[in-house]
Amino acid sequence: MHIEELMLKNYRNYGHLEASFENKVNVILGENAQGKTNVMESIFVLAMAKSHRTSNDKELIRWDEDYAKIEGRITKTHGSVPLQLVVSKKGKRAKYNHIEQKKLSQYVGNMNVVMFAPEDLNLVKGSPQVRRRFIDMEIGQVSPVYLHDISQYQKILQQRNHYLKQLQIKKQTDLTMLDILTDQFIQMAAKIIFKRYEFIQLLEQWAFPIHEGISRGLETLKIQYKPSAEVSEDQDLSKMIEVYENKFHKVKTREIERGTTLFGPHRDDLEFIVNGRDVQTFGSQGQQRTTALSVKLAEIELINKEIGEYPILLLDDVLSELDDYRQSHLLNTIQGKVQTFVTTTSVDGIDHRTLKEAATYHVQSGVMTKIQ
Repeated sequence: MHIEELMLKNYRNYGHLEASFENKVNVILGENAQGKTNVMESIFVLAMAKSHRTSNDKELIRWDEDYAKIEGRITKTHGSVPLQLVVSKKGKRAKYNHIEQKKLSQYVGNMNVVMFAPEDLNLVKGSPQVRRRFIDMEIGQVSPVYLHDISQYQKILQQRNHYLKQLQIKKQTDLTMLDILTDQFIQMAAKIIFKRYEFIQLLEQWAFPIHEGISRGLETLKIQYKPSAEVSEDQDLSKMIEVYENKFHKVKTREIERGTTLFGPHRDDLEFIVNGRDVQTFGSQGQQRTTALSVKLAEIELINKEIGEYPILLLDDVLSELDDYRQSHLLNTIQGKVQTFVTTTSVDGIDHRTLKEAATYHVQSGVMTKIQ
């Protein structure tokens, strides 16, 4: 899979941009704050219908404009297809192959991307929220059903928390309504966790040999899901539901006292274990970076296995964060099989054939030109 053309209108600092890209490595050069990352972000938003940098969609719209539009043409094995996403103050509208998609969950997954930016190093050392977001976005790319389930789960969680708050301050006293919400919550929570366990197992299968390769055979990587309730990967869906039912029965009074839902996928976490030790707590910076890189490269292979196409790789200002050895490993891995976008202020000092053969673009003040 690769993106042939990109058109931006009123997007961040771009009034208008039209660009065509090659199915290889595309390097976008420019000083900081000129718009390199905005191009990268727009490709990500076109695929995922949300930004990796902000949860406020209005920030994507150029100053003093009413909407932003991203259009792209992607080529897959079976042919070429146009995509369009319009972001306005009223919300988002998405089209795939000229047909408007009623739900964004139906749109996401038509174009697959893997983003690796400096903040992705926080995947290992950042908060549990960062890791939960990572899981949800990656599963969502290959499973539209999961995206729908997560959306439903968030709505039920919101309703349940609101009702618990009402019970806490004695505005409500009817526990039957809480039981109904709890039952709905448990059904969705079990489905989500079941899918997450499945995904983590697949991710580890790909990440293990990649990590071993980068660490020259000195390290082994395990990825573990850390649930907030006593569920485990060897349980089926009905057993998980039973565990949750027992848990929520026990904590009902405590939840009413606190006015919030104490357990569930929204409180779960991921743990990365290198040579038997939690790399977040005990790993060196180098080990943390190797782990993050291994997971990102594993994503590429996992998506290819699931959908039969390689995703588009977005490397936003990340090469400068990696030492020569990790840079080479990354560039060797993608060479010739993944359309890749690299943003950087300079390619000086990066001595690799992949970059020497790349298509190169220069960005200045929201204008991008191809360097011949």
